[in-house]
Amino acid sequence: MDDHGPLCVGIDPHPGLLADWGLPDDAAGLRELGLRVVEAIGGRVAAVKPQSAFFERHGSRGVAVLEEVLAAARAAGTLVVMDAKRGDIGSTMAAYADAYLRDGSPLAADALTVSPFLGFGSLQPAVDAALETGRGLFVLCLTSNPEGAEVQHARRGAGAGVESVAAHVAREAARVNAPVVEAGDALGPVGLVVGATIADATARTGTDLAAVRGPLLAPGVGAQGAGAAELAAVFGAARGQVLASSSRGVLRAGP
Repeated sequence: MDDHGPLCVGIDPHPGLLADWGLPDDAAGLRELGLRVVEAIGGRVAAVKPQSAFFERHGSRGVAVLEEVLAAARAAGTLVVMDAKRGDIGSTMAAYADAYLRDGSPLAADALTVSPFLGFGSLQPAVDAALETGRGLFVLCLTSNPEGAEVQHARRGAGAGVESVAAHVAREAARVNAPVVEAGDALGPVGLVVGATIADATARTGTDLAAVRGPLLAPGVGAQGAGAAELAAVFGAARGQVLASSSRGVLRAGP
């Protein structure tokens, strides 16, 4: 982010985008779009964020293309956030961590989006892998989809200890990051996913983003309506931690 600015470009090859680019909705179309995006922006933006589902829908051929896109981004010196939103427990979570965060895996990225809604502690295998390998996590916290509020805004605890689920997730991320930051790093390895279009949800849920001391992935910039004003309103004092993510806003114009 210091070298290339705070922009993350999503690589979301859904059928509509492939059609806009004049490409077929198959593995060959995925490959053409993904590699052309990396060629065009590699080394010019902070990160790219491939959405794994759009590759997985094409089976093994699509996953093979995803591996190619990851390799091309690595060769270009561009960080990769794997948008897979994985969440599970025990050995299954450890397997996800091995797939996306361990050296030698063809699917290894620099960071992985994960879901904490089986309990933040269920993410421990991924946290351990991130700490061991120098990679990162982006934990879902306050997402831009309206359905997310049902869980993320819900209150937990009793008495003076009542807090929203989102505030709890942020507090747990801050706990993991604290020793890393105290050891001298500017930011810890555990970031949050916080939508750029959530308006005053941080205040309403009591979520302290600045205290997380980790990067904040902010989808919703561009086509979904968020710009500089919305980013400033949502993130306030934490705006220096923001990695603003846009996919359609950058790619819909075509190659």
